[in-house]
Amino acid sequence: MISSLTLPVPAFTEATSWECWRQMQQVSVTISGPSQSSAIAVDTNFIDQGQGEPMLFLHGFDSSVLEFRRLLPLIKKDFRAIAVDLLGFGFTTRSKTLAPTPANIKIHLDHFWQKIIQEPITLVGVSMGGAVALDFCLSFPERVKKLVLIDSAGLAKQPFASRLMFPPVDRWLTKFLANPNVRQSIGQAAYYDRSLASEDARRCAEAHLACAGWSEGLIAFTKSGGYGSFSQQLGQITSPSLIIWGKQDKILGTKAPEQFRRLLPQSQLLWLDACGHVPHLEQPEATAAALRQFCL
Repeated sequence: MISSLTLPVPAFTEATSWECWRQMQQVSVTISGPSQSSAIAVDTNFIDQGQGEPMLFLHGFDSSVLEFRRLLPLIKKDFRAIAVDLLGFGFTTRSKTLAPTPANIKIHLDHFWQKIIQEPITLVGVSMGGAVALDFCLSFPERVKKLVLIDSAGLAKQPFASRLMFPPVDRWLTKFLANPNVRQSIGQAAYYDRSLASEDARRCAEAHLACAGWSEGLIAFTKSGGYGSFSQQLGQITSPSLIIWGKQDKILGTKAPEQFRRLLPQSQLLWLDACGHVPHLEQPEATAAALRQFCL
């Protein structure tokens, strides 16, 4: 059964944000596997619009499907555009019995694919979502027709922050991350054009903080160690791959894209100039054009 999100609507000021919020819906995804003693139902937030071949979008760290508010309207003209909030993130319900570890995030994503999509996809991962996409592609290659990485994680060692996640430091760190000024500073660093880190952008980036268990979920994910490097496994990925990267990315830098291009057997690299860490938000038209050319 698919239902609507029941949280109060944030005070967005841009039409794309309002529309993205209006399109959000939730479906109960039942997860079972070797690490679960019993099946667990997770109310999973997603957007599903347009028709054609399915393209699934995965957001970055501490983010949500609202991250794709400017890109999805351009993609749905040619594809079935689906974006999903990962386990432990966005507006997907946090579970007290299913920690958002990389292994469980992958299982949850696969069960979502089985319930909602059920055919090979173009998988698009942004930042941390790129690492999720790589993990999924390596585990379920038959489900992924093409792979797109946008300013993607997946080549660095696991974050040092995982060593700091013990009481009371863990609560202090999440409280720090919830501070509006801190989030605004992070948002500005993600863009080349800092004016795009607007009040509306901040409201989109923090809307999911109102969800129950936000702090606990973030702590649990970070304690798990997060995503490390897939460099030794990338040669196993045979799906055609597109790497899109902002030339002025100050979050992940600009060394990784060439590494991805060398390590992924069937890959091509597209640089976007005057663009930071979030091409899908800063240059959605150019990003959509690149996706269209790669997939059509």
